[in-house]
Amino acid sequence: MRVVVAEDTAILRAGLVQLLEEEGHQVAAAVADAEQLRVAVLEHHPDLVVSDIRMPPTHSDEGLRAVIELRAANPDLAVLIFSQYVETQYANRLLAGGSAGVGYLLKERVLDAQDFVDALERVAAGGTALDPEVVNQLMGASPTRNAVTALSPREQEVLALMAEGRSNAAIAAGLVVTERAVEKHVANIFLKLDLPVSAADHRRVLAVLRYLGA
Repeated sequence: MRVVVAEDTAILRAGLVQLLEEEGHQVAAAVADAEQLRVAVLEHHPDLVVSDIRMPPTHSDEGLRAVIELRAANPDLAVLIFSQYVETQYANRLLAGGSAGVGYLLKERVLDAQDFVDALERVAAGGTALDPEVVNQLMGASPTRNAVTALSPREQEVLALMAEGRSNAAIAAGLVVTERAVEKHVANIFLKLDLPVSAADHRRVLAVLRYLGA
């Protein structure tokens, strides 16, 4: 896949480029600020953007705001936020447009390079990759929690893993249960969140958005 990387720390930016290229991906551009990110995306039309949040000139939320603008212009653009911080206001805006092709990972919690690459590839393929801490903070920022709190503890565990972008098979492996058991939990989640079968909607995505309070 073609990737644009936006990271103002030179060493980390070089490390991301090296990791992606070693995995066989093409880094179309590696930039240090949000304005260069906008230009690079318009020029190279990447499959995926990996961006930090706090970049020059103010080191506040330039990267995340740029990603939201880019997704608004092109909803099919896959984006992964890779940061030390959880910005709930803008993260909710990013996810409100749909969680497909969106990731948000925290730098200090990525302990394995292959897990990071797997997350990137999942997002590029239209999936979701959310750090559990991001999910927790977004959930805490949500004013509407009644439907989710009606779920059983196990159903909430399953839904949290769905929000991380995990498949039923991966959830089953993580919880050490059968895939059939996960399917039953997912069916109960859809029922309790009032998400009937519909040809127009993707219930798994809607469940995650409900969970995040979007």
